Amino acid sequence: MIYLSPPDVTEAEEAALVRAIRSGWVAPLGPEVTAFEAEVAAATGRAHAVALSSGTAALHLGLLLLGVRPGDVVVCSSMTFAATANAITYVGAEPWFVDADASANLNPDLLRQALATADAEGRRVGAVVPVDLFGHVVDHDRIDPIAAAAGVPLLCDAAESLGATYAGRPSGSFGELAALSFNGNKVITTSGGGALLTDDAAVAERARYLATQARQPARHYEHTEVGYNYRLSNLLAALGRAQLARLDAMVARRREIRLRYRELLGGLPGVRFLGQPEAEAGATTDNYWLTSILVEPDLAGFSSEQLGAALTAAGIESRPLWKPLHLQPVFAGARAELDGTGQWLFEHGLSLPSGSALTDDQLDTVIGVLAKVVASA
Repeated sequence: MIYLSPPDVTEAEEAALVRAIRSGWVAPLGPEVTAFEAEVAAATGRAHAVALSSGTAALHLGLLLLGVRPGDVVVCSSMTFAATANAITYVGAEPWFVDADASANLNPDLLRQALATADAEGRRVGAVVPVDLFGHVVDHDRIDPIAAAAGVPLLCDAAESLGATYAGRPSGSFGELAALSFNGNKVITTSGGGALLTDDAAVAERARYLATQARQPARHYEHTEVGYNYRLSNLLAALGRAQLARLDAMVARRREIRLRYRELLGGLPGVRFLGQPEAEAGATTDNYWLTSILVEPDLAGFSSEQLGAALTAAGIESRPLWKPLHLQPVFAGARAELDGTGQWLFEHGLSLPSGSALTDDQLDTVIGVLAKVVASA
């Protein structure tokens, strides 16, 4: 089986795990966690990073730290994984979905409309949560001023974009807070894990406190409020450190893979790539987490569904784009600002194998299957 984005693990990660085990710090927390937090903060241009058990935990704590409370509205991207909206429900708030623009990221114009409507209805908006889809950072030049004008803080969901940049700034450096994911399919992984990013030392300490069951500094177990078991283990932090040291190389490999797909599909009528139009270096760069294409069957002569079926038959994993959350049964009835773009992207999009561990032979196999579908169109 050729997978979509499997973990890219080498002897460096093995050595890091052995180092952590031999140190005796096998229980949660320890020196690897402390070092990993400092390195993640440096990589994202933040003053502080709090290592957590998942990106979802980072979103949950981020909303709590921004003061989002039951009954609030949280405006967020509709085209994203369910975790973004699930975290909103954890704090008792209501997701208000905003459709995508042509890049598949949150549409700034529809964001402005959603905030204006919420204000006119007297609804308190606790936060805006834009998502960097597939490693392409959102349009902060437009989104940030819109949120600021409404007096609403940004919690940036950068789960998919570590290693990308926008206007010369690293992904994760935007917003009052930002969340990362180190899930097994991300650019770097800690098996499971995530991080909350902030420039405020007090906020970072509060996050660590809440993530460690809100335990008071007493010899016995003393608790004055509800906390969470959200801290990353020392062993997984060691794995993350080895992965983070290889981040640039892994992003470069995913870029090479996207270029190979472009050689076959880039000039075809009815086929468009999400993310950067080209792969040249610049102030704004993708991390190429997933290479995703959009197919207009009437122009291309084939559909994204046909491509996916051919890949599946050959033992190759691919995946449709995220089904927009406003179309998910669990969020039926949620408020949304829509123009139909997200649904069109879902119906016509496909993510191709993109992992940095993909070998040249495996990539040749994938491209060979795609080429047969193209040739038969």
